[in-house]
Amino acid sequence: MHIDEIILSALRQVTSYTLLSKASVFKKNIFMTQRRNFNTDKVVRMNASFPQAVITDNYIFLSGTPGLDLVSGKVISDDFEEQTRQCFANIKTILEEAGSSMEKIVKTTIFMVAGNDFSVINKIYSEFFPENAPARSAPQVMPFPAGILISVECIALL
Repeated sequence: MHIDEIILSALRQVTSYTLLSKASVFKKNIFMTQRRNFNTDKVVRMNASFPQAVITDNYIFLSGTPGLDLVSGKVISDDFEEQTRQCFANIKTILEEAGSSMEKIVKTTIFMVAGNDFSVINKIYSEFFPENAPARSAPQVMPFPAGILISVECIALL
């Protein structure tokens, strides 16, 4: 074996090792390594079969959160604006109890029964996000049970 072949073989081994090392670092930084369910008694749970949120390494994923009244456990009212405001108030409480905040939300999904309520959503959105609003999508859905007109889920940084 010539010296050129030895050097070339060594370079291939080092390059392969470097690529593998970078790939494992990439996977470690990108993929979730831990997760845990999170619930707070300060917000009414929609259903005991799923958590209010799931916390991972750097993120918190909130389940759909309707505008439920904290005292009665029922929808706050039949008014879309009041339900929307209560949704975001409930989200704020869950996030703060988990160690995050509204400012750390990166994405919301707003599920609404009526597809023509964007002026109300925009109004409430600007109240809760006066600067740097998160990305959002707002699909129209089939009616929810119990008079729920809106449910909001989100992803936030911890």
